[in-house]
Amino acid sequence: MKKVSVIIPVYNVEKYLEDSLMTLVNQSYSNLEILCIDDGSTDKSPEILEKMAALDSRIHVFHQKNSGPSIARNFALEICSGDYITFMDSDDLLD
Repeated sequence: MKKVSVIIPVYNVEKYLEDSLMTLVNQSYSNLEILCIDDGSTDKSPEILEKMAALDSRIHVFHQKNSGPSIARNFALEICSGDYITFMDSDDLLD
């Protein structure tokens, strides 16, 4: 089964983040690498990310100073290991 890397830049989305991640981890396709790049959030997003990562080993959290979503995505592209790569916004909900 091919691995899919899902890259998610995160910045101040505490209101949506947990629901967004739950819709991703509950997908029927399970061979996922979920790379969450905290882009210097000043709300509770970093704590939510760490909590979710402790619950699901597919979630990997990285923290950086605020540099914008493009820098966050490019960082994740350098470290991802999936056969396929996709991007998701941190407030997206998946069916």
